[in-house]
Amino acid sequence: MPSLCHMLGAMQNLLNRLVIASRYILVVFYLGLAVALAAYAVHFASKVWKFVVTAFGPVTDTDLLLSLLYLVDSALVASLVAMVALSSYDSLVSRLVNADGDSKIAWISNLDPGNLKLKVSIAIIAISSIHLLQKFMNVDSLPDRELAWAVGIHMAFVLGALGLGLLDRMQADVKRAKKTE
Repeated sequence: MPSLCHMLGAMQNLLNRLVIASRYILVVFYLGLAVALAAYAVHFASKVWKFVVTAFGPVTDTDLLLSLLYLVDSALVASLVAMVALSSYDSLVSRLVNADGDSKIAWISNLDPGNLKLKVSIAIIAISSIHLLQKFMNVDSLPDRELAWAVGIHMAFVLGALGLGLLDRMQADVKRAKKTE
């Protein structure tokens, strides 16, 4: 008859394996992001077509630039979604490697959580900047309150990214100091 200690050890081992295996639940979210990205790509393609058709018609430079900024904004959003999905899958579920064991996307493996947070923050700031620029191009038709909120929200993103960058640098300094001890 197995001892109590042996049974508790077996239960602990089973529990550990279940918790580690639960990371595969995240695959549903990453596949969902991939499906959403595909749908966004179809929508983006229709916007590109509309842009091309409009570009050769009677359109003002401002309207054309606003449409182009929308396309740039869409590309940044899509890049952000892809970066988060790929890096999260690679770090939390399974390494993305080929049959030789080499990373299929080495740039993702080099992203640590702090680095990813900074990249996401910078992408959000870029997206916010484009939205702000679009508002400023129509500044005459927007109320001051809406512009003030847009600038305030953008500055909150900028300050947040600066804070993340500062924390990341402080952590790197602590790590370097520990290595030299």
